[in-house]
Formats: sequence, C-alpha cells, structure tokens
Amino acid sequence: MSSRFRLMLRSTLIVALAILAGPLQAQPMANPTPAQPEPTGIRIPALNGHVENKVYISPTGMFRITVPVLPELGGSINDTPNVVTFQDNFNVHVSIGVFQQDATQRWELSTRGTQEYLLYFFGNYVMSDFIQMFPGARIESGQYSPTTLDGALITYTLLPGGSMFSDKRAILGADKAPPVAKRGNMVFVKDGWIFIISTELAERVTEHSTYAKTPEQENEILRQRLAAILQRIEFTKPPAGT
Repeated sequence: MSSRFRLMLRSTLIVALAILAGPLQAQPMANPTPAQPEPTGIRIPALNGHVENKVYISPTGMFRITVPVLPELGGSINDTPNVVTFQDNFNVHVSIGVFQQDATQRWELSTRGTQEYLLYFFGNYVMSDFIQMFPGARIESGQYSPTTLDGALITYTLLPGGSMFSDKRAILGADKAPPVAKRGNMVFVKDGWIFIISTELAERVTEHSTYAKTPEQENEILRQRLAAILQRIEFTKPPAGT
C-alpha cells in the first residue's frame, strides 16, 4: 500500500471515529461553506456533500442516499470528504465511508481475491483504528456474502466505551463502566472504491437491564439494518477525470 493512501485512509477514519466517540456536532472543515438551509428540519451543519430533497449526495460523487433520520427524532448529519454519519436521539447511528483504491490496493484485490482482500482491509485499517480509539475492541463474528454486490464482508464488532448513545445510560449511575457498543459493518468494493457501512445496535445500550437479545439475534438485527441501508443507496460515478 502506498504511504499516501495509507495516510489518507487512516487519518480520515480516525476523524470519523472521533465523531463516533464524542458528542455529535459539526466538524471543522478545511474549506467551510455556509450552513445549508434546513427545509426538512434536520440539523445540517456545513457539509462537504449536500442534501437535495431529503437525499444526501456524497462529495466523492460515488453515491447518494435517502437521509435515514427524521427531524422529529432529532436527526442530524455530519460528514468529512470521505465519511458521512447520520444520527438521531433514539436508535439510529449510521456511517458510510468511501475511499478510492490506489494501484497497490487494486493489486491486493486482484491477488488476494475479494473475500480475503476484504478481511485484510477491515482487519488492517478499520479494526486497527477501532482498537486505537476503543481499547479492548474486538470482532465478535463475521460472515462473507458472495451474492451481495460482487461480494461483501459483514462483521459484528464490540467497542467498549464506543457507543453514540452513552448519554442514555445516565440512570445506571456514574460508577458504572461505559457500555460496550455493538456495531454491524459491511465492507465491499465497487467501481474501484472501497465502501464501509456501519451501524450501531442502540438498543443494547438504551434498553439497559431489560435488554435480553442473544448474540445471534443481535447479528440478525444488524444484518437486516445493513441490508436496509444498502437498499437506500444509489450508486453513481463521479465525472471523468476525478
């Protein structure tokens, strides 16, 4: 992997993970633009991408998605040039990252094959940043779906202290350890770009002592939610030369 691609990917993922780890707020941009109008009622700070008729359009030009949060539930959007996060006040936290492959990444894919490449990519770049941000983070389980697009890796990760819904645990008392968040992650390659879709199982944190799902039930809920997010995405292609 070229050092330039590694630096770009890791720095962007760390910024995105910092958004996950802290209170949801507008992130400073290198070239800030005026805040967009909010006809939908959803909080929209200055974005790298933009929203038209309740559809978020990625600054990469690679996808657009119907916004998966509602203003009535405190929905908001934050993004970087490569990662967008959607959050509400109750149970939705979704991030979508997209990174263009460099020549080394394309070579890795061609020599490893899709399944092994996605395992390699998630373990070496996404999971390593999870561990850096949330010590003790681990992959609980995973599966490869050869029939999703041209092959997709789905992983279920446990992130101590990594919940975006930690404020909902206030009734547990300040002496309790931060909850362990569980996230479903889908990784795939399309048109020379690496996509990473991630969503948190908020109920694991917000339902406190009443929560009683098994790991298998949690995985199925996350799998269905990832599939629903994928259904919302319309893949596009950036103009020639970008």
